Amino acid sequence: MSKFQKKKKEMPAVNTASLPDIVFMLLFFFMVTTVMRETDLKIKKPSLPKADQVKKLEKKSLVSYIYVGKSKDDTPGDKIQLNDRISNVEDVQNFIFSERRKRSEEEIPLLTTSIKADIKVNVGTITDIKQQLRNVNALKINYSTLKGSALDNVK
Repeated sequence: MSKFQKKKKEMPAVNTASLPDIVFMLLFFFMVTTVMRETDLKIKKPSLPKADQVKKLEKKSLVSYIYVGKSKDDTPGDKIQLNDRISNVEDVQNFIFSERRKRSEEEIPLLTTSIKADIKVNVGTITDIKQQLRNVNALKINYSTLKGSALDNVK
């Protein structure tokens, strides 16, 4: 028999001293990078038309969105959502005026109105909205689309 016996080497415990730092770094990262939705959709999520020439908006903070589509409860006709409520075409002018009041005088000429309309929305509804925008001199209009071929829209 040997005089010296081998000692069993145990695995050292995992050092968890830096774990809270890592957790808080991840938490802080996700808090900073997460964008909260500004409006809740009261209409069905629009299936946007496709276009082959798409340009990304530069300053999204200067964009006012008008959502057009079918209502979630399947009532007939196209519905227009301005901010968080269903509205009429006549309310578009007041919506633009309220958006202008929120901005400084230098930003007003840079404001863009983006229309997010479902592919199956009646063209007359879009024309009525454009007429209301024209009446308040909101002439920078953007139509939200997906990148693709315009021929994909024809079905």
